[in-house]
Amino acid sequence: MKKIISLVMVMMMALTVVGAAAAEGEQLKIGIIQLVQHDALDACYYGFVQALADNGYVDGENIVIDYQNGQGDQSNLATIADRFVGNKSDLVLAIATPAALAVAGKTTEIPIFATAITDFVEARLIDSNEVPGTNVTGTTDLAAIATQIDLVKTLVPEAKIVGVLYNSGEVNSVVQANQAKEAIEALGLEYVERTVTNSNEVQQATQSIVGACDAIYIPTDNVFAASMPIVYGVTVETKTPVICGESGMVLQGGVATLGIDYYKLGYQTGEMALPVLSGEVTDISTMSIQTQTNYTYTINKTIADEIGMEIPADLMQYAVEME
Repeated sequence: MKKIISLVMVMMMALTVVGAAAAEGEQLKIGIIQLVQHDALDACYYGFVQALADNGYVDGENIVIDYQNGQGDQSNLATIADRFVGNKSDLVLAIATPAALAVAGKTTEIPIFATAITDFVEARLIDSNEVPGTNVTGTTDLAAIATQIDLVKTLVPEAKIVGVLYNSGEVNSVVQANQAKEAIEALGLEYVERTVTNSNEVQQATQSIVGACDAIYIPTDNVFAASMPIVYGVTVETKTPVICGESGMVLQGGVATLGIDYYKLGYQTGEMALPVLSGEVTDISTMSIQTQTNYTYTINKTIADEIGMEIPADLMQYAVEME
């Protein structure tokens, strides 16, 4: 009898070892869904992939990354989300709110790590930042908006009216615009706004607002981030300073920001995903939303010179010359 029990135990141990080896040999499937192509969102993608690689998860070796870009189209995002669910992805990275909403609307089982999202709660992706309560967690790109508005006052001290441009159809942008309005009025300045619903409206909205304000603020809005050359084409002619929500927008046509590093944000999101990939964590509903606390100035000296804006001496170290 003892020999039979021993034989059974040996067989069970052997099966366990074989099962573990098979699991180790499997390539985990990671779906990445990105709203649209622009510098900030691209940086999130690269940061996330690098974080995985730095920790032993390399595409084509032990993981398979299926990277899909929705090109700003909701129907594309829905199709991509269906693709990931149908392929039974082990984990999904969603870059920007519409991308996260598209996937979260299709599955409550696949862990979704989202990034470049201003307010997860306002977007109804989670219950709270501390305890998400859903299959979604990740990193927020909420910037120090009040400090960015202070930058308007620093760089354009004569400004009396600040115009805000944003996409009224994007939850993140509406949240930021409301915060910007509060900050602008708290400084005793007048607030005006123009909104768009797609990139085709950007030029007209920008042309409409330059005559109504002394400086423009644009939050981390995906439509405007992808359309900054259009904004630049209008504002350089009127010599209107444009303060942006992040550095990529500054380098594409704005003049200054005090913002986060989106590559680091993506990297941070990748680090959050590691316990899921290793199997240490199977339920992300209690993984708190993370944020960055260090912000960096970026000043486009080339555009500052073009519009005749003087850069204070203490900020010259952050000035960048464009080629």
